Amino acid sequence: MTLRPVQVNFKARDDSAVGRFWAEALGWGLSREAPGVTHVEPLGDFVRPDPAAVRIDVVAVPEPRTTAKNRVHLDLATTSAAHQAEVVARLKALGATPADVGQGDVPWVVLADPEGNEFCVLEPREIYRDTGPIAAVVVDCADPRAMARFWGEAIDWALHEVTDSRAVWRSAKAVGPYLEFLRMTGGKTVPDRVRLGLLPYPGDDKAAEVARLRALGAAEIGLGQADVPWSCLSDPEGHEFCVLGAS
Repeated sequence: MTLRPVQVNFKARDDSAVGRFWAEALGWGLSREAPGVTHVEPLGDFVRPDPAAVRIDVVAVPEPRTTAKNRVHLDLATTSAAHQAEVVARLKALGATPADVGQGDVPWVVLADPEGNEFCVLEPREIYRDTGPIAAVVVDCADPRAMARFWGEAIDWALHEVTDSRAVWRSAKAVGPYLEFLRMTGGKTVPDRVRLGLLPYPGDDKAAEVARLRALGAAEIGLGQADVPWSCLSDPEGHEFCVLGAS
């Protein structure tokens, strides 16, 4: 039994507007499952789940975003300095705004989407040359080694690196974005506005997966959701994530 990351879930006051921004930002398509839920995923023959593209789901919530920095964000890949400048200009035209998260003088550009969710447009890096538009899903944490122990058991992605500063995974098929836990100061102050969605493999039991995660140190939590086919948990540092119904 194991799980695979298949989505990044954004909470938004206006799921349609945030979904539209990210679809245009990534060159992906939009679909609606139900009122208040917008899916953003690659165009063409994409069939979920596919490790080559972690989908974005935007879910409407009544609460506005706080001023606290998100602990989960996306890094976008570029292929050259000119491409980075072009992407930044295009995203600003779509409604992105510059964001200051204390980054100082760095070669990447920090922006925020229309509801203030921070993301980075990276300078060209060889490691991300084949990831697609999303280079990495990045999670702030206090202890990357502890996160490596938990998430290394929780998901089936291959662990590429673990140090005191970072823990890095990628699909065992070596496709799609990386998942990176980076050491950052400052603890959790509000529920995560952006979080991971994990999916069991066909034939695996979601309840058994939830029990396995709890044995690893996860806590099952209630976030006010009604009768839904997913379960909400938090890892040992309090990052919320969802275990989805098996496909």
